[in-house]
Amino acid sequence: MKLEARQQMRLEQKMKLAPRMIQSMEILQLPILALQERIEQELNSNPVLELDEPSSLEEPRAAEEQPQDDINERDLTVSTDNNKVEDFQRIDGLDDGFRDYMSRAGSFSRRASSDEPDKKLEAIKNTEAPPQSLHDYLSEQWGLVEAAEPVKKAGSMVIDYIDNRGYLSVRLEQLHNKDRADFTLDDLKGALELVQKLEPTGVGSRDLKECLLIQMEQSAEDMGFERQLISKHMDALLENRLPDIARKMNCGMDAINRAIARMSKLDTSPGLQVGQDRNHPITVDVIVEPLDDSSEYTVRLASSNLPNLRVNEHYAKVSKDTGADEKTRTFLQNSIRSAQWIMEAIEQRKNTLLKVTRAVVKYQLEFFDKGPLHLKPLPMSKVADEVGVHLATVSRAVSGKYVQWPWGMLPLRKFFSGGMEDDNGKGHSWEAIRVKLQQIIDAEDKSKPYSDDRIRKKLAEAGIKNLARRTIAKYRKILNIPAARFRKKY
Repeated sequence: MKLEARQQMRLEQKMKLAPRMIQSMEILQLPILALQERIEQELNSNPVLELDEPSSLEEPRAAEEQPQDDINERDLTVSTDNNKVEDFQRIDGLDDGFRDYMSRAGSFSRRASSDEPDKKLEAIKNTEAPPQSLHDYLSEQWGLVEAAEPVKKAGSMVIDYIDNRGYLSVRLEQLHNKDRADFTLDDLKGALELVQKLEPTGVGSRDLKECLLIQMEQSAEDMGFERQLISKHMDALLENRLPDIARKMNCGMDAINRAIARMSKLDTSPGLQVGQDRNHPITVDVIVEPLDDSSEYTVRLASSNLPNLRVNEHYAKVSKDTGADEKTRTFLQNSIRSAQWIMEAIEQRKNTLLKVTRAVVKYQLEFFDKGPLHLKPLPMSKVADEVGVHLATVSRAVSGKYVQWPWGMLPLRKFFSGGMEDDNGKGHSWEAIRVKLQQIIDAEDKSKPYSDDRIRKKLAEAGIKNLARRTIAKYRKILNIPAARFRKKY
């Protein structure tokens, strides 16, 4: 076999994304908060890009408003002629004026320039303090507990293994190391009893039963009946076998129901009271508003928080100046090109988002008029054909975007879903079917709740047929609705 190098020409087609197209898709997909951060990064990295701030309309004061002849504001020069009375009177008055100024000013403090505020200082002042974690909150309380040194060490280890819901995630036997003499198993048990007395009430529990019992014990109300109900009949209570519990406790169903109502006020996850995960803020991208005396809607962008950008005029002139340094001109031309790209990408994002939302309003007009029950099936391909863009463009345009309308605020992607048609040919989205399912369960007689098969028949009566029972069970789980035997009220 002979190996040799030869030159060969081949004609082929390849699709490559230009940097401008990649940047445009990136800008289109960003939510408005992320877009603001992206613009801030571009402003910091690109010297020719600047904010197009409105010019100040404040006019300088008229010349007649300026004091013309203020002896205290004139330059201090002692004249050399024989008439020095006026100049020395000014010198004598300086001390009085200084005392009066200092008495009004108070203690000395350096005043920052109002024209150029300290951005770092403003960021520090506006930065929210980090929330205290459950571990730190318990450790702070544990430091004030008076106990023997082995118990203190054992308690610190117990706190280390408490999860964010407030439960002890391991057994005490696992925390005891026989090779270490820091504390014994009895010290761990004593430490756990002390930890369970800390705030929030119920923390340090090993299961739900213990959590409820601790809260009942530390409650100011008399919950003796509830404690007996939980300690002896917890499993039957979870399975909603209330008649069996009433028979064994020799009491009526009213007493059981009253006890359940009182226990519903207890917290099953006490640790979440401290250091809860905070929701990220949602900023509206598009606003849909009804027109006066009309069934039509207007669509506008809620882009008031987006800054207006422009290219610096001075740098633009220098980039065209043939007398300037060649490297400087090349750098400025590349920077101007990059600035123009991002401004065009932002403008294209606005136009695409408007077109997509208008198409959504067109197809989902009944939803905006009547509510979630009238949400129709809407594939993205249908909107893509309407707008005249690729399917992936619509997907990027609705990603992370929110629309505000008179009934509330929803993700823009929520308007795109599959569904089915009823006997009359009317389309029902899966979201609308789940809303109808929720309405059926809310209207049921809780003493005789509907089974999944009965719910399926109710939906069929409403025109939504051909749904399997397992589909009803799946939707019920999505909506966090328990089965019929757990919904039953005695």
